[in-house]
Amino acid sequence: MQTLTESVELEPEPVRVTVVVGSNREGRFGPVVAAWILDRLAARDDLVAEVVDVAETALPTTFAADADTQTALATITPKLSSADAFIVLTPEYNHSYPAALKNLIDWHYTEWQAKPVAFVSYGGVSGGLRAVEHLRQVFAELHATTVRDTVSFHNAGASFDDGGQLRDPSGPDAAAKTMLDQVVWWGRTLREGRAARAYGG
Repeated sequence: MQTLTESVELEPEPVRVTVVVGSNREGRFGPVVAAWILDRLAARDDLVAEVVDVAETALPTTFAADADTQTALATITPKLSSADAFIVLTPEYNHSYPAALKNLIDWHYTEWQAKPVAFVSYGGVSGGLRAVEHLRQVFAELHATTVRDTVSFHNAGASFDDGGQLRDPSGPDAAAKTMLDQVVWWGRTLREGRAARAYGG
């Protein structure tokens, strides 16, 4: 006879998402967009977020693993390693993504493997989508799975008011829900897959 405990399906553990804020330029708009997506994450009980901000890292482009670099990695790497999924927030600079973001990505390898990566982009007319397309190629090389749907802010500065609130949240909120639903599905599915068998990439 089935017990009550056996008949109740336990809720899956929330998907652990690391949000990577990809710009470190002076006067950057990234924190406004990051605050918005973090609010969307906080409103859900199936996702829990951490943040890695490239503006708060000190990773050299020479890949010299000195004491300062090891200290920086000790803060960054665990947040990537423990993640079930990632949301990469990127502007578009000259038809692509920032050098600081590429440097942070390149300092890691296995941390990205067999995990989903979603994108939130912002920029001018293109909304950062050309940066996203370049990043999809990078993450494919790192054995990550990129989520199909994105959130993009075209003419981002005009989309938010001075208080950092969207002037018209309906479209972005709907896009975020679609994207985050996909992050949950991929995050849970690939987490279960990694637990069942080691990834051989």
